[in-house]
Amino acid sequence: MSCGLLEFCRLQEIKTVRDYLLRDQTKPVQEKNQTENELSWDTSDWDSAWEIDNSSKEQEATSVEEATDLSAPWLQDCVVSLSPCSDLLVVAHEQKAVFLSAKWRTDSGGKDEMTLDVSWSGTLSTDEGECVSSAICIPLASQKRSSTGRPDWTCVVVGFTSGYVRFYTENGVLLLAQLLHEDPVLRLKCRTYEIPRHSGVTEQHEELSILYPAALVTIDGFSLFQSLRACRNQVARAAAAGSDVVQPPPLAYKKWGLQDMDTITDHCSVGVMTLNVFDQMKNASILGGFKASVKGSPPAMSQCVTVGGGPYTGFYYAVEGSSQPLLSHVALAVASKLTSALFSAASGWLGWNRNKNEDEAVQKNRPKVEPATPLGIRFGLPDSRRHGESICLSPCNTLAGVTDDFGRVTLLDLTRGIAIRMWKGYRDAQLGWLHVPEERISRENSASASLPRRYALFLVIYAPRRGILEIWAMQHGPRVGAFTVGKHCRLLYAGYRLLGVNSVTSQGWQLHTQQVCLLDPITGALRTVTVPFHLALSDKKSEGAKDMHLLKRLTTILKSSDVETDILENEAKNVLLDIKHSSMKKEALESLLSNKNIPVLCLTNIMRSLLSALQQEDPEQVDPLLQHLCSSQLKMLQLYTDIQHAHIAAVAECCQPVGSLDGIEGELTRVSPVLQRYAKLTSRPSVSFVQDAPDTPLSAQAFLSQIECTEDGQLKLIRRSETEWNQLGSFVFWACLCGKSLPQNICDKLQQARISPQQLLGLLLSVWLQREKEVLQNTEQCVKNLHTLLILISNMGGAIEGSWDPQSVSPWWQQARNTLVQSHNSAAALLAAFVAHRAAKANITSRADSKLQSDWEAVSLELEHWLVCVRQLEDVVVLQTLLLLLPTVGSAGAAAAQCSVKILMEGGTGGVTDNVSKWVFRHNLGPKQLKAILQKGENNDKTEDDAGESVKEVETSQKDADRISELLLAVCKRFPHSLSANLLFAHCCWEYVVQWNKDPEEGEHLCQAVEHLKLVSSPHIQLGICTMMWSTFIVKRFSAAAFLVEKVGKAPKDRLCRRDVGMGDKALTSFLGCCVQLLQILMEVDSAVAEVPAPELSVEEMWCGAEGPASIADLALEQKGVHYPLVQHHCLLASLLHAAMTFSLKVKPLSLFDSKGKNAFFRDLTTIQLMPSGVMDPSLVLLRQEFLLRVLTSWVQSIDDAPNSATGSRPPPVPVSGPKAAWWPSLCLELGNLLQVNPDVLRRHLVCQLYNQGLDLQAEEVMLEVEDKDVLGSQLLVITGQRLSYSLLHSQNQTQPAMELLARLPPTLCTWLKAMDPSELRCPLVPLPQTSRLVCRLIEMLPENHAQYSLALHLLEAVDALTTED
Repeated sequence: MSCGLLEFCRLQEIKTVRDYLLRDQTKPVQEKNQTENELSWDTSDWDSAWEIDNSSKEQEATSVEEATDLSAPWLQDCVVSLSPCSDLLVVAHEQKAVFLSAKWRTDSGGKDEMTLDVSWSGTLSTDEGECVSSAICIPLASQKRSSTGRPDWTCVVVGFTSGYVRFYTENGVLLLAQLLHEDPVLRLKCRTYEIPRHSGVTEQHEELSILYPAALVTIDGFSLFQSLRACRNQVARAAAAGSDVVQPPPLAYKKWGLQDMDTITDHCSVGVMTLNVFDQMKNASILGGFKASVKGSPPAMSQCVTVGGGPYTGFYYAVEGSSQPLLSHVALAVASKLTSALFSAASGWLGWNRNKNEDEAVQKNRPKVEPATPLGIRFGLPDSRRHGESICLSPCNTLAGVTDDFGRVTLLDLTRGIAIRMWKGYRDAQLGWLHVPEERISRENSASASLPRRYALFLVIYAPRRGILEIWAMQHGPRVGAFTVGKHCRLLYAGYRLLGVNSVTSQGWQLHTQQVCLLDPITGALRTVTVPFHLALSDKKSEGAKDMHLLKRLTTILKSSDVETDILENEAKNVLLDIKHSSMKKEALESLLSNKNIPVLCLTNIMRSLLSALQQEDPEQVDPLLQHLCSSQLKMLQLYTDIQHAHIAAVAECCQPVGSLDGIEGELTRVSPVLQRYAKLTSRPSVSFVQDAPDTPLSAQAFLSQIECTEDGQLKLIRRSETEWNQLGSFVFWACLCGKSLPQNICDKLQQARISPQQLLGLLLSVWLQREKEVLQNTEQCVKNLHTLLILISNMGGAIEGSWDPQSVSPWWQQARNTLVQSHNSAAALLAAFVAHRAAKANITSRADSKLQSDWEAVSLELEHWLVCVRQLEDVVVLQTLLLLLPTVGSAGAAAAQCSVKILMEGGTGGVTDNVSKWVFRHNLGPKQLKAILQKGENNDKTEDDAGESVKEVETSQKDADRISELLLAVCKRFPHSLSANLLFAHCCWEYVVQWNKDPEEGEHLCQAVEHLKLVSSPHIQLGICTMMWSTFIVKRFSAAAFLVEKVGKAPKDRLCRRDVGMGDKALTSFLGCCVQLLQILMEVDSAVAEVPAPELSVEEMWCGAEGPASIADLALEQKGVHYPLVQHHCLLASLLHAAMTFSLKVKPLSLFDSKGKNAFFRDLTTIQLMPSGVMDPSLVLLRQEFLLRVLTSWVQSIDDAPNSATGSRPPPVPVSGPKAAWWPSLCLELGNLLQVNPDVLRRHLVCQLYNQGLDLQAEEVMLEVEDKDVLGSQLLVITGQRLSYSLLHSQNQTQPAMELLARLPPTLCTWLKAMDPSELRCPLVPLPQTSRLVCRLIEMLPENHAQYSLALHLLEAVDALTTED
């Protein structure tokens, strides 16, 4: 490991920042270019010929110009400050400033990287002529208990040439402004809390120091922290409330007047220090002479070091506890000038009751500045010609680096006050410090592990004139690193961390701060300097440094791809043998083992050489863990090589099966049609990554990563990911399963490696199940090889316990069953179950032959478990085949449902039915189509063999409907109880309503659910399903729809429906129609429940042990009965809402009911509620009647005219739903009976509306049911008059005979006809024979003594005369 310069952040808008800050400086250049362009002559014609050739040159010139602008030393003229947490960067120039905050983004490669983007930009100066002279970013620690060291927020402190110091938030909001001195602010520096490394280090207090040309102001860190937090909270409250009253907290500060020094340019506040007794007596003797007195205890002093001229450096000491000014908050308020708009109302807090003019006068007059307390210089380093430029304090507060105008860098010992080292040739140098702790690995192996952790100190020097960054070890160490960088960079060193941290709050914190960073203004890259600890040690005594160098050398060799194998092997051997520390040797060994480019043979030779070298060393000095690692890795490499050679070597003799496979051929023949159908559906192409393919060669490194060696020498397989596990299984067993390798050889190698048989069994079954497609292509050969491998692994030691209790199930075979029942590859699991059943039978029979006859009970128990497992897997294969059949529409993006024995067992008694109902939904099988398929299965009861033959015929046919029918019937034969008609329709109903609830816009799903529910023959199940549907999915949306219509007073628009109900207006109409049907079904089955006993639900014998949630049918049978009047009450409301939404009518449905009726709505249907009874209020009855009449009117208007019989065309089919449905009149009559509305009024209105529409034939049918013929006759007389009036007076095709007839009419009739308004007729042009028939009906209905009887006779004569003339 060596020094590094790592980029961790990048400024995305560096050019934007430069243009904003230096906008005034770029204007003269632009004006100059503009003047030159104006003076130049027009060359457009000449340049047009060279446009193509010069386009690339212009682009290159533009890029070069931009790079030249960025490479100019503009950043050296700016004030730059970076937060120690690297989350905020401040760049200021004169009056302007830009704040850049950290953000994370994902690059094109998918990696997250941090960038600094502009979060605020603006002008900071408020007084005329002032400029920014210094700035620092101070992160404030969070006070939350859950904090782990990240800052709560960052405060930006800015010093100005006017003497003001202002505090801002990250967003540029001014928190506090303070005028501490009238001279320009030279430098701002901060000191934060650092955890003492040992007891001898004095704990330093936090403070902010502000340097002026002749004064130094220090602000206590704790007071500053509390004040800034209070100001920020007040600003947030004032901004939220819109008020301006903010009360700033007080600040405590000290002000010293630095004397005896001509010029001061920079400073560093070292902190509180205590002299030892010798230094105390020495200073007393020098200052007081021979008779000077010495105090008993040395006083504590605050040390400050300044640089400048006359002398070159000055050391100041302020004794703690002496008379120093501590300004109170009142004096602070007097000395402060609040410029932010949020603090404009602070005058009330100061007690100044002035008007606006007085405030303006105060702003013009500078605040009063308190005088500084004189502080004389203790001593310095005089050099009349040298002038100091900057000073940088080390993190340990004992050293400091000073730069001067001679191009020197001087290292000062602050404790002794002397210069101990000097570098030359570093003009305009920038300094920083690195405090590096010792690595934990090196520390654990060193003799000083029990001592406090060691730290190394490095000085970082950036020489911009030379464009080089150097790192020097302290105090007299060599240069440990050098980097060539740009000449216009800025070295950013904060020297502090979080403000507000103490010894209590810092416990357990992980402070992530960057010590030294380098900002490149050309690329915008922000890089951090990293130095390893061992570079501070001498090369002769640092074995760790040598080991790290060797490790780095090995890493370099491994990364190179053109190194020959022999050279790589020799180099790796030498490096491993030369490394001394065992931890480093272990790290090198692990990097060697994880490299995929090293051949296995080379890796094995290296491991043998290392193990041989370790065995020859003194056992007491050899790390046992390292030796165990070498031996175990060598053992695993040998196993990998043996397996690889066994697969590559040619098989000289055929593989002889171990054990008998009698009877399995018959089983395979029996299930062959099912497996062929399953294989055909699973053979669809799929997309997968090449590296995840099971045929991918397994590298030695991947093999080693999945195996570990225990302390007793056994190898243990590690199952990390499913892909890696399958690749390992394919590497070990797949060649044996395919017949390309001898199973006996592989099993012998595995047994010699002492791998657990249980793990081998799991690995074998895993690869068998994973390679299902390949197994089904060569079933017979693979089954035989699997049987051989299973027998060989079962015969290994530790597989089947010798002390196995015959009365219990074998754990070995139970493990196999658990693996098979959990697999989604049901076909491969079935074949493995056949093989395992035979192997278990052979094993148990051999054991029973050597024991007493009482053990035969255990034999039957174990084999019974296998029989149940086989039958269950056969059922699952048939079910999985059905589920694999994807729908023809949208099958490309669909995914087949996965099922296994375990999933079905955990799914409860309704697991199978639930899977089939989901399949029905995906295929969109209609209820009638599903019913036809089930009836076909009941009528054609076939055997299993006939079904298998029919499947072959179906596969050759191209009819998807027949294929679906055959597959579904095959599943129904395997599950006759679970897939009975009632259960299947009930589950399909529930599946459709669940899918509708996910997307209520799909109203067809709810309609399908209701249609499935109608096909359930059991009223008990129907009742339970209806009740659950209503309470779970329907009632909430139904009540929302009712309240919405009641609120709007009409059919709501689409936007309101989506907002309140969650569906559009069309979907809401369909939903209300389904609600009516659902409630009608509920009323019908409520009366039928008492007549039919409840059904008894049963499950197939093989699936009786299912444990899980109850099925939908079981839950339905547990539901309580409903209250019929309450259901009828809700059905009435649903019908009213459905009619209002269908015909877009104005109505308030809840207002059509009294208080009892309103309170009964939306209650639980199983409870008994107080229902409305007796005679209803006539006003309510009138409202109900008006609504029903409007429904009938709208229905008549929506239906089409009767087709002309002369044309001979067939009438169109009548729709079963919607506004044109034929059942609306009968529904209105039923609702009229329930709403206490006279049905005869509805019939008369319907007859009149039909005649009005010109539908005379339908009107005559309804007329037969009207009771009050007199009233109807009077109403129809008006319609007849309107028709005749239109024919005689208002028709455009008036004939001469019609005019003569009008003249011959009686005056009374003529006057009456003229008073008629034909515009009220929706179909005024009706054939005269129909009108004549209507008049005849009138004469029949009206009695002779009726007042309008004579008028009807005149109408008859007029119509007959008009008909005769036509």
